[in-house]
Amino acid sequence: MKNKFLLSGMLFLGLMVGCQESDLDKLNPNGVTVDNFYKNGAELSSAVNAVYAMAKANTLTSREWFFLLDLRSDDVAAGGGQLETPRNQLLLGSHTTDNGVASAVWQGFYRLIHRANATIDLSTKVADLSAADKARLLAETRFLRAWSYFDLVTLWGGVPLYKSYVTSVEGALPRATEKEVYDFIIADLKAAQEALPATYDANNLGRATKGAAQMLLARVYLQQADYASAKTELQKIITSGTYSLVDEYSDNFTEENEFNKESIFEINFFPAGGNYNWDADGNGATAGTETVRTQEYSAIGWRNIIPSNSLLNEFEKTATGTDPRFAKSFYVTGDKYNLDKSVLTDAAQNGNSSVVDGKTMKVSWRKFSLMYKTDQSFLTGGINQRIMRYAETLLAMAEVENEIGSPAEAVKYLNMVRARKSVAMPAYPTAAFPVSTKDQVFTAIVHERRVELSGEQVRFRDILRWRKANKLKAEPFSYFQKNKHELLPIPQQEVDNNPKIEPTNQNPGY
Repeated sequence: MKNKFLLSGMLFLGLMVGCQESDLDKLNPNGVTVDNFYKNGAELSSAVNAVYAMAKANTLTSREWFFLLDLRSDDVAAGGGQLETPRNQLLLGSHTTDNGVASAVWQGFYRLIHRANATIDLSTKVADLSAADKARLLAETRFLRAWSYFDLVTLWGGVPLYKSYVTSVEGALPRATEKEVYDFIIADLKAAQEALPATYDANNLGRATKGAAQMLLARVYLQQADYASAKTELQKIITSGTYSLVDEYSDNFTEENEFNKESIFEINFFPAGGNYNWDADGNGATAGTETVRTQEYSAIGWRNIIPSNSLLNEFEKTATGTDPRFAKSFYVTGDKYNLDKSVLTDAAQNGNSSVVDGKTMKVSWRKFSLMYKTDQSFLTGGINQRIMRYAETLLAMAEVENEIGSPAEAVKYLNMVRARKSVAMPAYPTAAFPVSTKDQVFTAIVHERRVELSGEQVRFRDILRWRKANKLKAEPFSYFQKNKHELLPIPQQEVDNNPKIEPTNQNPGY
């Protein structure tokens, strides 16, 4: 059963601004304010839970986050014909500074950072916790803050770097450099590693672990092409003995198999009977309970996003058939669902078709969809959002080994992922992917990462770093304009409201 610790501490951390006519202020002396909170361990734990709650807000992982990251990749295409204008703009590269999806994610991450900073800065008043317990809670908070800044810096480049709790509008900051943001992320994750446990008991699953901090730090180093440092972090995970590939690939995307041996970090959702919470702050009675992803992507839901043709055609064909990960990642017309009691039809899949190997057919996402056990047409639900899993660790190690001059070791890690019991793909080298040179091994890595991690909000970041290093064989986006589409524009609301950011500080091309 899922533990509900993340719902126990929904806390709104706002700013208390005084009024010159103070005699008109009527404050409830028994109300909770920043000044009278953080008195003890229970309140500190509640505050940390509120940071997790923000990660599950509508602006972040329960909705807008996965849209933004997927639409910045070539994994997806428009599906049901109802893709809202801001999302369609991101898909077509025509987005501007007022794009609603990008603005929502920016705001969501900064609200999370605001809560995290308040929790860290004001924790000094807490004296009834052991040093180890307090350090662990603050390490969880630093991990979530680092995760937020990592997505911000990869999507927008240098961003305002708030290291402390802001108490007034005078605390607004200008854009920091990318290096300054990355340095802060690295410091947070190194500090977090020291205090985070390797695992938790069943009542605390979903909290950040040492492995999560190590894997996120490896992502940071990969993004900076610091392969030696990335290898150090990846090696810690591999030698820890904490993680392994699960036999069944599909177990990484279903509700019954959450927190399995392959999971490094996932966001915890809970089934609540279709009561999706649209609140941007993760507040409210049903906040953080369900995600709307299954409704947005599912074949019998809104089907707003479908897999792109280029992704579908990336899956290998062997003498025994198509890579099994294809059928485990996507639904096609004729597939069974709803515990095999229903058959998927063309009519049930609203919107566009795909072209696979020259054949026109309707294809929809299976990953993170509840369709495997239901035929409901409104499909909000409690499937956890997996953020990092062990397969990515092995594929990242393959890339690192190849870059530092050990292509044979790289191939070993690639084949470990392909050898998963339910996948059992032929080991490299294959006819399609010879691996006798560093360049050939890199081509295999690009392929393997795409098919293994499709639709998991990883591909966009791969494109960004490979493009920056001139490693892409071809630009995946026909709309791409150099010195523009590498980054998103700083949201117009930030330019308008932040006195330290001028229009001249905008990203190139916008």
